[in-house]
Amino acid sequence: MKRWLIMIGVVVAMVAVIGGIWGYNVSRKIAAYKAMGTPQQTVTAMRAQTDDWHQLVTAVGSLHAVRGADLSNEVAGVVDAIHFESGVDVKEGTLLVELRAADDIGKLESLRANADLAHLNYQRAVAQFEAQAISKAELDTQQANAKSAKAQVAEQQAIVDKKRIRAPFSGHIGIRNADPGQYLAAGSKLVTLQTLDPIHVDFYLPQQQLATLRTGQSVTAVSDTFPTQNFTGRITAIDPKVDADTRNVQVRATLQNPKHQLLPGMYINLKIEIGKPEKFITLPITAVTYNPYGATVYLATTKDRLGEVDGAKPATTKADEKKPDAAKTDANELFAKQIFVTTGPTRGDQVAIVKGIEVGDQVITSGQLKIKNGSPLNINNAILPANDPDPHPSEE
Repeated sequence: MKRWLIMIGVVVAMVAVIGGIWGYNVSRKIAAYKAMGTPQQTVTAMRAQTDDWHQLVTAVGSLHAVRGADLSNEVAGVVDAIHFESGVDVKEGTLLVELRAADDIGKLESLRANADLAHLNYQRAVAQFEAQAISKAELDTQQANAKSAKAQVAEQQAIVDKKRIRAPFSGHIGIRNADPGQYLAAGSKLVTLQTLDPIHVDFYLPQQQLATLRTGQSVTAVSDTFPTQNFTGRITAIDPKVDADTRNVQVRATLQNPKHQLLPGMYINLKIEIGKPEKFITLPITAVTYNPYGATVYLATTKDRLGEVDGAKPATTKADEKKPDAAKTDANELFAKQIFVTTGPTRGDQVAIVKGIEVGDQVITSGQLKIKNGSPLNINNAILPANDPDPHPSEE
């Protein structure tokens, strides 16, 4: 029995020694972790500064040619010749298509001969009337015959001219829809002709914007087809009537299109600057966190300003006073401080701050999800969030 008690005592002593050693090691690790403090969180930050802010009105418009038409034939006939290539520029009056007109031209020559004869008969009648060889009624009859013959020539000439389709204005010709030898009924579409530079864009704005619109106002347009290029122009017309169903007013702008990149029928995104530019503190949208109780941002600030509220400084505790010098906070170390802000309008990747931030404040622009009030910070701006007032899509 005594032997068993000795063995149990030895085991208990060994367990106590092992437990003591393990507890001592754990306590040392905890103390070391506490001595290390809260690890720094890596974020990006920028100094708040003011920027010129133009009020913008945005809209989506449809492009229309300044002059555009689908050319067609007024009279039926067979295509005799085509005098243009698809996709080229043509001048006003250029002959494009000829319909077969031999029989019409023959009839025209016959009518011209009759008109010449009627004119000669009228001249003879004038001489005879002066010699009192014929009556005034006979002279009037010959004059009417001459005029009628001349009118028949003009009518037939118009029919012949209608079989020669010419460009009604200068512009860019499209793809032809007819071939030589093809019979065309009257009104068949032959080809489209469009004047592309400049080009109109029509769009609609709410009636509330009427007070800010005027002719001559500058317009900037961006097409999804050419996302990196801006097309500039001016408002040239404002409809004098508001649509009673939508309460929108139609506006027309004219854009410069020297390379013929914009085509009628395309849609385009428009921006119109209104009013005078204002000064706002501007931040990337990523810097602002929107919550049900308000919008907030984090500032990167020093320890002495971390707890400032209405000018009050944080109190120093006795525990802080007893810390060894090695554990004291570096004067240059930064901490996160959350504040409420009032936001204004947005543009591109940016948002205007109306209240809550002063020029020069260091604002955290990304990494807010891993920090809270008092979190120590490590600012690394190697990769910054987007901060473009007028961003464009990129394939890169």
